[in-house]
Amino acid sequence: MSVTVETLEKLERKIVLSIPASVVSTEVETRLKKIARTVKMNGFRPGKVPMNVVAQQYGYSVHYEVMNDKVGEAFAQAAFDAKLRVAGQPKITETENAPEGQLTFDAVFEVFPEVKIGDLSSATVEKLSAQVDDSAVDKTLDILRKQRRTFAQRGLDSAAVDGDRVTVDFEGKIDGELFNGGKAEAFQFIVGEGQMLKEFEDATRGMKSGESKTFPLAFPADYHGKDVAGKTADFLLTVKKIEASHLPEVNDSLAKSLGIADATVAGLRSDIKKNLEREVKARLMAKNKQAVMDALVGKAELELPKASVKAEIERLVEGARTDLKQRGVKDFEKMPIPEDIFQQQAERRVRLGLVVAELVKTNDLHAKPEQVSGHIEELAASYEKPMDVIRWYGSDKNRMAEVEAIVVENNVTNFVLSKAQVTEKSTSFDELMAQN
Repeated sequence: MSVTVETLEKLERKIVLSIPASVVSTEVETRLKKIARTVKMNGFRPGKVPMNVVAQQYGYSVHYEVMNDKVGEAFAQAAFDAKLRVAGQPKITETENAPEGQLTFDAVFEVFPEVKIGDLSSATVEKLSAQVDDSAVDKTLDILRKQRRTFAQRGLDSAAVDGDRVTVDFEGKIDGELFNGGKAEAFQFIVGEGQMLKEFEDATRGMKSGESKTFPLAFPADYHGKDVAGKTADFLLTVKKIEASHLPEVNDSLAKSLGIADATVAGLRSDIKKNLEREVKARLMAKNKQAVMDALVGKAELELPKASVKAEIERLVEGARTDLKQRGVKDFEKMPIPEDIFQQQAERRVRLGLVVAELVKTNDLHAKPEQVSGHIEELAASYEKPMDVIRWYGSDKNRMAEVEAIVVENNVTNFVLSKAQVTEKSTSFDELMAQN
């Protein structure tokens, strides 16, 4: 079948669809007869309702359904015959002055663009690397010890120092008025760990049980509590109890309590290092993947389908609304979320998706079965029962699809790195872990 495709603007196209009116009327009649066999109406036995009554009741909705189906089929066939890759849904309107016995429609739609990827050998990518050293293991070990520390009450003459857990009463006022969240009794925090604002910790440090003091506290301008952000409060602080912390010793008992198979200090340090190396590898891959994608987008030329961008914006808005719901925001479904704040993000996602798809297709970078299984095995290795994790992935098509997508991204990353001008940059463990 010959299809005439008219180019309107950039990616916008139009084709004229023609459907015999008899095809529509015949299908409407067939569906109404099917309804008539089972429909129930007052005053008639099932299957005995006259066709004119059925048509009067259901004719409009059935005609609407048939028209949608037939027009959809005609558009799909026309797009297939014209070898068009349609982006989004077409806008279809019925035209006037159709030939006798025909129904004609204009279908306006967008097609996916031609993607031109430039010479990747001229692209520049900064590739990060990092090592897990003994200091990183020591810091992680300190965190594990703090998670298992115990506390013992200090004497009345002991002053609070960093690491102590204090129990306090406090009351804060702004311009002489108590503010929301400014008062608490028997409140606990650990001095020196940033659980409270610096001025609050500074005031507590050095105090003894039973002592009270007043002090000013200036809330930062970007403080999460908007009612007090940028304002100065006067606090009355009373220390009720001070407890010294005790960290468990680094020994075989600690290793055993953490469930380490090799319940020794050496085994514990080895296990920590392996876990950190997995985390570092994942973070480096994410950072380097981002750098590669930036370079790839910079070498690509393409027009963006408006329909695809709009669909991506709608997904981002829905994701934002879901986040509001999970955070317990009241009336989250009614919260206004301006679509324009997602415009650039949506455009980048669409552009990147089209460029990656083109690179995958032209260079056969699809996920191979052995790559997928290898990635799952690597993920499972950090769990106590790896086989259970492997079966968990294999039992769900959606989870497998997510893994395949990650493998494809890794293939693209490695491909671009093999072609581009790569500059190696070493970063410290602390710097890498501090980055978002």
